[in-house]
Amino acid sequence: MLASAIRPPTPQALADAADAIGRGGLVVMPTDTVYGVAADPFNPSATERLFEVKRRPADLVLPVLVADAAQARRLAGAWPEDAEALASAFWPGPLTVIVPAAAPPALHLGGAGGTVGLRQPAHPAALALLRLTGPLAVSSANVSGAPPAVTAADAARQLGDGVALYLDAGRAGGQTVSSVVDLSAGPMRLTRAGGIGQAELETALGRARGALTGGGA
Repeated sequence: MLASAIRPPTPQALADAADAIGRGGLVVMPTDTVYGVAADPFNPSATERLFEVKRRPADLVLPVLVADAAQARRLAGAWPEDAEALASAFWPGPLTVIVPAAAPPALHLGGAGGTVGLRQPAHPAALALLRLTGPLAVSSANVSGAPPAVTAADAARQLGDGVALYLDAGRAGGQTVSSVVDLSAGPMRLTRAGGIGQAELETALGRARGALTGGGA
């Protein structure tokens, strides 16, 4: 890994990262949880490369980071009231909301398709990049099964030169993954416990305690 590939998120580095994404490359970016590795979600070769670099099973669907709720709504085939309530309460922040995916545009995120997990991160460099690129497919910047990267150097040690550029904003603030709520079909489910607890989610939705099913990792 060349030291020149690890750079602070200056305006020029962000522009270079956006250019790398546009050319189908991968970029490691800071978020408010852990570092993520990003690709253009509309470019199948880019997301395939992300799976390869992470050694991530291709049947696992990549989540998508957005700059704001407007970007999220454009990618959603349906945006229920509960999605709007959760986004209003917790975005930007450590919450991923799974909803039906719009078609078109065609997202290439792995798995069987049909749904998309969306999140607006609470990190200025991440939001600046997302405003330049539009939505990005982003997974934690580590080899699948290894601990998530909380620094750019952690990510570089794991992913190496498979990534075009590493944006280094210091140690990740949250150092934990986002909570994931599935609103795509049937009863709402907490499919991953993370930075926002079940009780907080239920309060935001006006639900009684225990109304949100799931909560597994």
